[in-house]
Amino acid sequence: MAKSEKYAVGVDLGGTNIKIGIVSQKGRVLEKLSLNSKAEGGPEKVVKQIKTGIKEILSGNKKKIRGIGIGAPGVVSTKKGTVENPPNFPGWTKVNLGNIIKKEFDINCYVENDANAAAIGEMIFGSGKKYNSFVMITLGTGVGGGIILNRKLYRGEIGAAGEVGHITINYNGPRCNCGSYGCIEAYVGNNYLISKVKSDLIVSPNQKILKLVNNDLNLLTPLIIQKAAEDGDTFSKAVISEMGEQIGAALASVSNLLDVGTFIIGGGVSGFGKPLFFAINKSLVARVIASLRNRVKVLPSKLKNEAGIKGASALVFYKS
Repeated sequence: MAKSEKYAVGVDLGGTNIKIGIVSQKGRVLEKLSLNSKAEGGPEKVVKQIKTGIKEILSGNKKKIRGIGIGAPGVVSTKKGTVENPPNFPGWTKVNLGNIIKKEFDINCYVENDANAAAIGEMIFGSGKKYNSFVMITLGTGVGGGIILNRKLYRGEIGAAGEVGHITINYNGPRCNCGSYGCIEAYVGNNYLISKVKSDLIVSPNQKILKLVNNDLNLLTPLIIQKAAEDGDTFSKAVISEMGEQIGAALASVSNLLDVGTFIIGGGVSGFGKPLFFAINKSLVARVIASLRNRVKVLPSKLKNEAGIKGASALVFYKS
């Protein structure tokens, strides 16, 4: 490590995996690892996994680390470092994560909502560098959002702003983990998406996908759908197109409300690539008010799957 550079540990806490990395102030990732979040085991097991991952990534570099930044789902109090009611984390109500990690490693710890952290990462290191205002959307186990207005993160009254995943696109729609109905997350979040595709395949078997999963639908993932679409599978293309249309409908509501025209999409499911972005943009343009129609744009995350890690690390650099 160069002596002149500053470094931080960035922790991206997801419902499926925890991604941890050592990041320089210039946005260079030196090391990274990923481990299962064990969310189903409750907060104690999740916290244990975070500690295990940080211990492994530090591996003798503790004295050169300025701090630890954590991007976590749910409502986060940045002052107290608490994470409250994160979706897709059973049994988790309110945990003082920042204090726990600070005590464990004797290093300052900063906690922020994961999508907010990703938005900060894009603003500083990625696709949001040249935009004063934009909304960052993360597509994964859930659907998160972070709002940047005039180069500042907008957190709302209690830090819950940006929950794009819980915009209702159908008030009679399927129940979401948040307790509401018809949220965009209940259509395009990983688990919901796979569940729906499985149901469709049981009714109308698709030979391309069945071949890719060796006739075992339990092996179905978004990557399988992507591969099938890239191979020209009509069913998989339709799945991605419908997903894009639904996301675009939600983003149109955000654009109309905030007068923001730029959206940055990241997270694993964004790997569907150009077909997904085309469908999102088409749906978005068709639904925003006339004065926004020529200004809206949908961009891929420049930081891709490192947006969470880099954004979390930026919490250290820009708050310490």
